[in-house]
Parts: sequence; structure tokens; C-alpha cells
Amino acid sequence: MQQKPMIILTGPTAVGKSALSVELAKKINGAVISADSMQVYRHMDIGSAKITPEEMQGVTHYMIDELEPDEEFHVVRFVTMAKEYLKEIYADGKIPIIAGGTGFYIQALLYDIDFTEQQCDETYRRQLEDLAREHGAEYLHGILREVDPASAEAIHANNIKRVIRALEFYQLSGKKISEHNETERQKQSPYNFAYFVLTDERAKLYERIDRRVDAMIEAGLVEEVKKLKSKGCSREMVSMQGLGYKEILAYLDGGCTLEEAVYIIKRETRHFAKRQLTWFKRERDVIWLDKQAFGYDDAAILTDMISILEEKEIISHE
Repeated sequence: MQQKPMIILTGPTAVGKSALSVELAKKINGAVISADSMQVYRHMDIGSAKITPEEMQGVTHYMIDELEPDEEFHVVRFVTMAKEYLKEIYADGKIPIIAGGTGFYIQALLYDIDFTEQQCDETYRRQLEDLAREHGAEYLHGILREVDPASAEAIHANNIKRVIRALEFYQLSGKKISEHNETERQKQSPYNFAYFVLTDERAKLYERIDRRVDAMIEAGLVEEVKKLKSKGCSREMVSMQGLGYKEILAYLDGGCTLEEAVYIIKRETRHFAKRQLTWFKRERDVIWLDKQAFGYDDAAILTDMISILEEKEIISHE
């Protein structure tokens, strides 16, 4: 069976993925599936740096503006939706470009990894939630460290949901979730793919992040969050835990000044970009596109990508 083509274009936040993915799609008859955990939400445009209809330049984009802010979005839902859209894209005779910065989603789709929620033990889960409330996140994380040190290493203590999930997995299956995920990660991809990571030197990237956050504030991020708040959106929602949203919410709730909120958004976004780069460095089969090496010339980057795609026979030679 011939492997279907797939192009991944990812990289840290604010590096310029969206614009490049549109240019690539125009050149190769592609359609874009957004691998972004925030752009999928309606009414959350400014803080998610969502691509605008003008910027799409007629290229079909999927997974943008599809869910309401109170809906849950996670890796399992992403993969389910993305697979439906892949069918559509292939049926249209186009090539899918998975563009966005959520590495976990990309990995799950590319290697067809099974992260389906296992059946859960409600009683055990509640016990763990009570423990976290009573003794704090660190205590729960300590329990995980006892049974599955590799998972404890990979999961931040504050991510109580994932700590509970790992403990639950161990309780139900007697296996470590880190080992399960490792086995899944060794899978070969069912696609004929190219995995591009666009990157830039750190100082330039951080500068772009700071400028982007300032631009978001100027574009009305505070107003956007106010509107969401008036619609009943609260910090309990997955969508409102996104970068930029939780900080402005804290400001609106009187938890900090606007200046402090902006400072925290910039700092947290820089940390996020750093974590993204660490993730992509761990991935196999990655092709790095360093903007500096191309003299910041998008046309040169595009030419290089196209020759790689021809080489891998993902697209036919012009």
C-alpha cells in the first residue's frame, strides 16, 4: 500500500510558521490543518495569534474556529478530527500541511500513537484528587515518582491532571505509562512525510515574542478577554488556561496590574518557546530550517523545502 503524503511545519511560537505554511500550500496545492491547541476556539482570536481569513490567501484551513471556549480539546480529539480532515484533503487531491506548535499533537497524528483515554476508576481518581487537595501537588507527584520515575521526570508536579492520569494508568494496567508511551513512540509513521522545524536564534525569537505580545495588547486582548468573561468563561476551562488568557483574567480579577500581566505573558511565552524547542530536538526525522542560515529570506526557505519534498517524492518534480 502506498503511503499517503504529509508535511509537518512546526517550530516555536512567533517564529513565522503560519505565513510560511500558506506560501508552501499555494506552491504545492496544499491544505493546512492547524496543530494548535488554542486557534481551534472561536472568539479567541487575538491571544491565540489566530491566522486571519486575509492571511489564509484562499488556502483551505482546518481546525480553526471549530469549538466553543467551553468545549474540551485534547490530543485524542485532535487526532480524531484531523484524521477526518485528512480524508477530505486526500479526496480533493491536495497535500496536507500540519502547521502549528503543539508537538504532542503532531507526534500523535504522525505516528498514529494511541493516547485514547483508558477506562478509568472513578473512586481511585477521586482519592487522588482528595490527596492533591489535602497535601498539595508535590505530595501526589512524590507518589508518582515512587512507581514511575520516568513519568515523574516528564510531568510537571503542577500538572495534577496528567499526574493523576499516570497513576491511574499504573493502577489499572500495572504498567508504567512512560513505558507505554515509549513503545507507542517507536512506531513507524504510516505516512510518507517531511517534518520541518522552523527556527531562529534565541535573541531574535524573544524579540519577536515581546513585539507580538505588545501588538496583542494594542489589538485589544483585554477587551477580548472581557467579552469571554462576560459570556461566562472562567479559569476552570481548558481554553482559558491558554497563554495570554489566564494572565489577563488575573488582571481583570484584580490579581495583578496590566503591566504585571503583560510582563508575565512575555516571560511565560519565552519559556514556552524554549520548551517547544526542547521537544522538537527530541523528535526523530526532523529537518531544521534555521531562518538565520537562509538570511531571513522566505523564498529561499521555500525553495529548499520544495527540493526536499521532491527528493522524498512527497510532491512530483515540477
